[in-house]
Amino acid sequence: MIDNNRYPTSIRAWVTVGILLVAYVLSFIDRQILNLLVGPIRADLGISDTQMSLLMGLSFAIFYTVAGIPLGRIADSKSRRGLIAWGVAFWSLMTAACGLAQQYWHFILCRIGVGAGEAALSPAAYSLIADSFPADRRATAISVYAMGIYLGAGMAFLLGGIVVTWANAQGPMTLPVLGIVRPWQLIFLVLGAVGLMFCLVLLAIKEPTRKGVGAGVAVPLKEVGAYLLTIRKAVLCHNFGFACLSFASYGASAWIPTFFIRTHGLTPGEVGIYYGSLVMVAGSTGIVFGGRLADYMARRGYRDANMRVGLLAAVLTLLCNAVYLVDNMPLLWAIMFFNVFTVAMPFGVAPAAIQEIMPNAMRGQASAIYLFTITLIGLGIGPTAVAMFTDFVFQDDMAVRYSIFIVASVITVGSIILLWMGLKPYRAARDTLENWSEQQGQPG
Repeated sequence: MIDNNRYPTSIRAWVTVGILLVAYVLSFIDRQILNLLVGPIRADLGISDTQMSLLMGLSFAIFYTVAGIPLGRIADSKSRRGLIAWGVAFWSLMTAACGLAQQYWHFILCRIGVGAGEAALSPAAYSLIADSFPADRRATAISVYAMGIYLGAGMAFLLGGIVVTWANAQGPMTLPVLGIVRPWQLIFLVLGAVGLMFCLVLLAIKEPTRKGVGAGVAVPLKEVGAYLLTIRKAVLCHNFGFACLSFASYGASAWIPTFFIRTHGLTPGEVGIYYGSLVMVAGSTGIVFGGRLADYMARRGYRDANMRVGLLAAVLTLLCNAVYLVDNMPLLWAIMFFNVFTVAMPFGVAPAAIQEIMPNAMRGQASAIYLFTITLIGLGIGPTAVAMFTDFVFQDDMAVRYSIFIVASVITVGSIILLWMGLKPYRAARDTLENWSEQQGQPG
């Protein structure tokens, strides 16, 4: 008889995390590469900062969020590995299609496709990881997976900077069938091809057995909604508190390369190498540190450890936002390192917190709702909010530093308030899950 509550071996579990991490890295490279290519894309398509921000954020975010909830439902009952493979293939094709865009609306449609494809990854990945690790190791495991955010963003800048420098030196290239291809278009074509090849690697994932009552069974949406209503205060404070941090993070990171180029005179290649390297190191260590700290606090008896780490990160991030007003470059880079570190800390513990307050059969859907909220608010609005301050409040491209500082600081204060308010409801939500599981006759 198979023990459904038995976890995979440590090696098997970490192999799964490693493969999912690479998938997440690829998704963030595809998602963030636009931030380094503002200049050439604006020039070729004849668009403003605000229009560019819609490519970075809203066009991607709307369909990422809309597709995420039904795909999260599939992740709760069907093959999670298969769902991820189809998602990677689709978003890679759409990334390659971005490289063929000739007009602004072509690009918008392709970015919508990238968003819809990437929506398949994280709800299924969170579910796979939650079924591969016991609760006291889960925040660390999910944080390692979430390193993909910063490894991917950093590689987008680092490799993008190198490729942009090389491609600009070569000028437009003529490819078979496709004809003349501009340097920025070539980058999207290469990324799409890499993603399609990676689909074969996903076959190495072996799905763990689902743990808990009703695992693998499609729970009616009405039942999911009813359960969420019983813990609504915790869910609202959690989702919107971390969404505010996502807003600050996406809003700033979308324009930081442009900030360095416009305010400090760096070239895109220099930004890619310097800032990309910093993001990879500071972001990756920050997100893993957040997970390790949460697991340590959990072992010390804190039942709201994941929320507390998020709150701590928000306070530290608010202090580090002063970096956008600094002109001394050595000091700026030092503060920027800590800024990226603290911004990264919450994004492993936030999804881990969802796993702790939801029954297994509802985790994918709850994760999709969380991703819906943070992506629509963070990626969907953050970059555009900064751009609109630059275009309509300051009416000066050179004021982007002040736009980032104001938007990031105000929204981070909102995050601090919401996460503080959510500590007590979150502890109550954990009690609710334990009581629910006892009524079902099995641990959740």
